[in-house]
Amino acid sequence: MTQQQTDGAPPADAADAYLRALRERLTADGCRATTTTWRDHEVTIGSRADRKARWFGTRTELFVLAAAVPAADDAVLARFTGWALEYAKGLRGGLPGARNAVMVLPALISDDIQPSASRWAAQDARILGTSVIGRPVTVQTSPSGATRTTLYRGGVVVGGLFTRHVLQKASLYFP
Repeated sequence: MTQQQTDGAPPADAADAYLRALRERLTADGCRATTTTWRDHEVTIGSRADRKARWFGTRTELFVLAAAVPAADDAVLARFTGWALEYAKGLRGGLPGARNAVMVLPALISDDIQPSASRWAAQDARILGTSVIGRPVTVQTSPSGATRTTLYRGGVVVGGLFTRHVLQKASLYFP
């Protein structure tokens, strides 16, 4: 978990302000940014594809799906994560499993993140099939500008080759 204090006056809605800043960070890092809707909440989607020699020519697609919500517990985060993994699976390019991997950072941002949601996010990565790996993220915001970000930072068996890359991007997008 990390905490960060942002400068300036506290925004009227800290979660929405964080989501707008996330979109800017995604765009600055070269992600294609779009939006969609999940249960009446606007979802910011950032996506990028990377290929590195140390990955033996495998291409990884990284998707960030983030929404500002009034509150989140483990059940809400689980539903959002499942939806995000399926959504990213539908957006992926290339053939599934044919030297392609999909990494997903499904993030819920709120002033009211329940401890159960943070524990669920920190517990483990979630895998859909054999090539879609999700690391759920919770971002607890506050009117003061402080944030607390929680996600699983450990390794995984499936997709473990990309762990360092995904965690570096998560640190950049969710400071």
